Amino acid sequence: MSLWTSLEPASATVDPGSSTTVRLRLRNTGDVVDEYRFEPVGDIAPWTTVEPQTLRLYPGTTGSVELTFAPPRTPDATAGPNAYAVRILPTEHPEATTVPEGNLTITPFTEVRAELVPPTVKGRLRGRPKLAVDNLGNTKVTASVSGSDNGDQLSYDIHPSNVQIEPGRAAFVKATLKPRQIIWFGSKEERPYTFAVKRSGVTPLDVEGTYVQRSFLPGWLATCLGILLALAITFLTLWLAYQPKVVSATTELREAGVSTLPPSPSPSLSAPAPPTPTPPPVSSAPPQTEEPKSDGAGESGSGSGGGGGGSGGGDEEQPKKAPTAATAVRQLAASDPGGRHVCYRAFVKGKGWTSPECDGDTAGTVGQARPLTALNIAVSGVGGTASAAFVHNPGSTNGQGHYVEPWSGAPDGLDNYIGDSKKDAPAMLGFTINVDDGARGVCQSVHQKDRGWQNLACDKPGEGERYIFGGTLDNGIWLEAVKFTV
Repeated sequence: MSLWTSLEPASATVDPGSSTTVRLRLRNTGDVVDEYRFEPVGDIAPWTTVEPQTLRLYPGTTGSVELTFAPPRTPDATAGPNAYAVRILPTEHPEATTVPEGNLTITPFTEVRAELVPPTVKGRLRGRPKLAVDNLGNTKVTASVSGSDNGDQLSYDIHPSNVQIEPGRAAFVKATLKPRQIIWFGSKEERPYTFAVKRSGVTPLDVEGTYVQRSFLPGWLATCLGILLALAITFLTLWLAYQPKVVSATTELREAGVSTLPPSPSPSLSAPAPPTPTPPPVSSAPPQTEEPKSDGAGESGSGSGGGGGGSGGGDEEQPKKAPTAATAVRQLAASDPGGRHVCYRAFVKGKGWTSPECDGDTAGTVGQARPLTALNIAVSGVGGTASAAFVHNPGSTNGQGHYVEPWSGAPDGLDNYIGDSKKDAPAMLGFTINVDDGARGVCQSVHQKDRGWQNLACDKPGEGERYIFGGTLDNGIWLEAVKFTV
């Protein structure tokens, strides 16, 4: 070997978001002038720079280059020892390539973000918000979740109350809010509450939300009942005040010797009987309702130009609906009743919905710089699915997107939609998804703008509630295509 190398120091430590430098010394032990090129290799090579990148040495002379390590403050910078290496390529003797190795320890850091989905829930007897807890650090986080409010007006059922979150992953906590007192009548009331994400030795992270409690019976019903009660009281009062009094004078007439028989009518004194009042006529036909006019055929005036069977007839061909993910998954379930299947399609900005794909095929576009704004997913044989979209946030102040409400789900054989297919819908940056099968979960792979396909990732049954996050929190990196398997 015509080259001697030395790393000074051989082991180094660096904080994510900062940098550190290691010196690489080398000596040309050969007998000819040689030029050396340096290439970082290993998992931390993307964060390693070499200055200078080439070095020319005469025989017997020594030189040095500096290796600078600058891991980002993201979950990708895994905490702990990380091996690294530098490939040294001699120009004159390429067969004498040397790869000195060293060790770089990346210090751990924790960063947790929590968000309510949705921040405001409404209900008469209960509300069901979800709390999304994201681990933005490079080490596993263990936390507990509790709820509180002023005046102890709500009770909280939180599941799970304790979570463990891997770096770069998210956990979703379901909560049920129940008011301690029911509002029977009246206007709705807002009850602010707070979820606290607690970690050992760290100040709790508070997330505020609002529960809007509606009255059990609508306000207009209470008004109507009050009016009816007032009318009933008024009618009863008037009836009691003006009730006619019937007094019999038979006894008094007998005591006075007066006959109670009516006198015989006299032709000259008899008067005609008053006419019997005629009741107002009552119509037996039901009230007529106006027929809604159909578009373009509301009146039978000029313009039709002929007989009655022309345009607007019943034989006009109706447009055929495009198949959805549920259409495709039901066909698979019919041919394989005992199997597990997932079908999905993507809404591509500028192109619309793609055809349904199933069980690991690609939905979306690759290399066309067209973001996805919505997904349509359906499953069979796994007990249903639930998911939420993480989308671009134009008002972001930390360079990250945000979750949109609502969290949606569907049982086997039915369509589940997340995101938005409107013209001005924001691009999807990521998503969360799970299936209800307790034995096996769901796997996903995504194609991101400027990053290509990411590794296949699956949830882990048995480790808390099973949700998997696909994509990124970066506000400028959108999804272009997806693959799913169950």
